[in-house]
Amino acid sequence: MKRTLMGLMLCAAILVGAVAPIMADSPVLSRIVENNELRVGTSGAQPPFSVKSKDGSLIGYEVDLAKLLANAMGVELKLVEMPFGDLLPALEKGEVDVVMSGMTMTPSRNLKAAFVGPYIISGKSILTKDKTIAQAEETGDINQADLTIVALANSTSQKFVETLMPKATLVTTKNYDEGVNMILEDKATAMVADFPICALSAMRFGDQGLVTLAEPLTIEPIGIAISPGDSLMLNMVQNYLVALEGVGILEELEAKWFKDGGWLIHLP
Repeated sequence: MKRTLMGLMLCAAILVGAVAPIMADSPVLSRIVENNELRVGTSGAQPPFSVKSKDGSLIGYEVDLAKLLANAMGVELKLVEMPFGDLLPALEKGEVDVVMSGMTMTPSRNLKAAFVGPYIISGKSILTKDKTIAQAEETGDINQADLTIVALANSTSQKFVETLMPKATLVTTKNYDEGVNMILEDKATAMVADFPICALSAMRFGDQGLVTLAEPLTIEPIGIAISPGDSLMLNMVQNYLVALEGVGILEELEAKWFKDGGWLIHLP
């Protein structure tokens, strides 16, 4: 993998040099090169995409992916943490260069940002202590007035609950840790979230009764959000992601963070 990564870094460096003469038309890429820094917006609280380790540093699938991208561009990586709902506004304001935070590529978001990907296919799932709910095969099984459902604020999960589970009481949270704790403390019946997050939480807290669906309820593509006003930046990241997939690095990252739970020992 190291030899492959070095080759990708060299190719990316050549690409950056090739576009240098026309960077005037590429404000985001120009800013990255000028400041020698890639600012990646993330919630930092969406394991296994991103999460705080015991030592306070961020780890996760997207953290590794962001490091690979910054290394290939020959710049420093700066991870900018903020609530999920603030990420796209920060991108629009130029406070971050890209967003990598388990973000589903949707038409409404595509009106605000361009997307590269997907690098992971996810879907909505349910995290709960109720084994009957964990066996649900469709949303109608969970659309009940006596249920309290938690979802991340300003996420597709919130929209999912509002649209398909209108009878249930919806509570939104700033991060997934709050949602998981509400279920553990019996303050909510279930949490709707991306399948990997539910599966990971069930793995971490299975001894406390948390369970999840065997299969996701939906299929959702996760990608990198980029400013729509920079076609060269978009093209560069798109080519880079294709290269990572072609040489098998995305597959290796998926195995590390989504299938092998060895990294869980680094969590508090």
